[in-house]
Amino acid sequence: MFVTDLVVLAVPALSDNYIWLVHDPASGETAVVDPGEAAPALAAAAERGWTIGQVWVTHWHPDHTAGIAAIKAQTGATVTGPAAEAAKIPTLDLLVAEGDTLHLGDHVAQVWETPGHTAGHITLLLKGDALAFTGDTLFAMGCGRLFEGTPEQMFANMQRLSTLPDETLVYGAHEYTQSNGRFASTVEPGNEAVRRRMVEVDALRARGEPTLPTTIGAERATNPFVRAGTAEEFAARRRAKDAA
Repeated sequence: MFVTDLVVLAVPALSDNYIWLVHDPASGETAVVDPGEAAPALAAAAERGWTIGQVWVTHWHPDHTAGIAAIKAQTGATVTGPAAEAAKIPTLDLLVAEGDTLHLGDHVAQVWETPGHTAGHITLLLKGDALAFTGDTLFAMGCGRLFEGTPEQMFANMQRLSTLPDETLVYGAHEYTQSNGRFASTVEPGNEAVRRRMVEVDALRARGEPTLPTTIGAERATNPFVRAGTAEEFAARRRAKDAA
């Protein structure tokens, strides 16, 4: 059983994004993940007396990067993101690639390259804490659209992520769970785990609460993209979801 002392806070932004604040009480350090807006992240940190010292970026899309410059200007935070997308993220200070590591106090985040949604997308995995910040690669019961990559790449990402321990918490960047779950219900109408999960998801959303983080175990049981057996099956499911 994994136990972490990190505090991870969901900050709603834009129409359906989540910005993640990650705070290490031991060191007092705070990182912000994929800030598509500055004001909500800064306000949430200030409310808790946290100072943002790092910005972690999974990919270049504006709904994940538009708040970086203002956060950097106000806090002096160091911005780390994918080396493969440096030309599209001019605010980056540190460029990382597969196997590199980031540190928040004594906590270590490993970089996994997870191309597909964008060509240089990365996932940040804190194995010692059983946390993964997956950006627009893995969602609750879904995955990102393939804007710059291939079905084979994203299928490989799903397979790799599914090897993590079931209790690993997955922090995706969007509140897409209800629509993803409705699609999952059409792919596997007899999947009782999907049915049970949708009851929980609908209740959470009715209360205005986030459905994230999810877990690797939940995704192995209910996510049609994680559950695809081949790249071809994955591709067919992605096409069907895009057309839904």
